[in-house]
Amino acid sequence: MTPIVWLTRLLVGAYPHWQGCAPSPRQRIYFANHTSHLDTIVIWASLPPELRRHVHPVAAKDYWSRGAIRRRIAINELRCVLIDRRRADHANPLDPLRDMLRTGDSLIIFPEGTRRPQAEPSPFKSGIWHLMTEFPHVEFIPVYIENLHRAMPKGVLIPVPTVCSVRFGAPIPHTPQDSKEDFLNRCRNAVIDLSKA
Repeated sequence: MTPIVWLTRLLVGAYPHWQGCAPSPRQRIYFANHTSHLDTIVIWASLPPELRRHVHPVAAKDYWSRGAIRRRIAINELRCVLIDRRRADHANPLDPLRDMLRTGDSLIIFPEGTRRPQAEPSPFKSGIWHLMTEFPHVEFIPVYIENLHRAMPKGVLIPVPTVCSVRFGAPIPHTPQDSKEDFLNRCRNAVIDLSKA
């Protein structure tokens, strides 16, 4: 067990519950509610060791590239795909995700786009739909992180020890012909259903 996984388990548990699928090397996009900066680490740490090497969290460059410790965690440990939310260079923020999916590896994303300290996720942004239409062979797995907003809400620098669980649901049925609204609602509802499981 790597130090970051050990520390995550010690502080917040990050206990995985595979309720609708099983761990698999199939190419997947895991998408989850977003309530804390720890979400990225918690989902990654909850995966089996043999999967972590091929699953890359998507994270905000403006946050995770600030400071030597954050950069080390994001780049060296988690091997994150960092995206520029400010679009300073006018690049499409989905391009780094597309590049990673073309390698055959998997992603962890947060379709709300920002953290929200609430039980149910806010409406999803359209990025996940664009990825689905371009990579229809990829499995889309809903994930619900329970209780983590209490461990590290906005403005808190040091996590408060607590116990959280990570629920993995069944793959979302999809075709490239799905409308944006229908697919986004289906994905969000799948995460909400996991919150009540």
